[in-house]
Amino acid sequence: MLLSSSDAELVTAAAWLHDVGYSPDLVQTGFHPLDGARWLRTKGVAESVCRLVAWHTSAFAEATERGMTNLLLAEFPRPDEKSLRVLTWADLTSSATGQPCTVEERVAEILARYPSHSPVYRTITAARAELTRIGSEVGQAIRSTK
Repeated sequence: MLLSSSDAELVTAAAWLHDVGYSPDLVQTGFHPLDGARWLRTKGVAESVCRLVAWHTSAFAEATERGMTNLLLAEFPRPDEKSLRVLTWADLTSSATGQPCTVEERVAEILARYPSHSPVYRTITAARAELTRIGSEVGQAIRSTK
């Protein structure tokens, strides 16, 4: 079993909600994982889901790039690593329009949306090998449970 049923439910909720911080109405810091997690917290969403949203898909590396590491750590402690890796896999195997894609296609799409001087571009570029490894390992784990 990849995740317990309760962890799978939390990851599923986080997968649906992880990009809510892109909403213009929610922007406080301009760092969408943090803005989204803060907003979800105000709506009474489970803290474990908020933590997953705050840390999804290389968010810690992006927080470092933005000089926001202490803020992220103070507000949202790191979530369970296995759940975070599954959420990252889910994020990276769904296109911006919700269609299935490969990690490589998703990374290329993200990089195409941002200029090279953007913190997102720099973070994803630096994390590309790690994101590809997570995609491969989680994908393999999912296939082996079937």
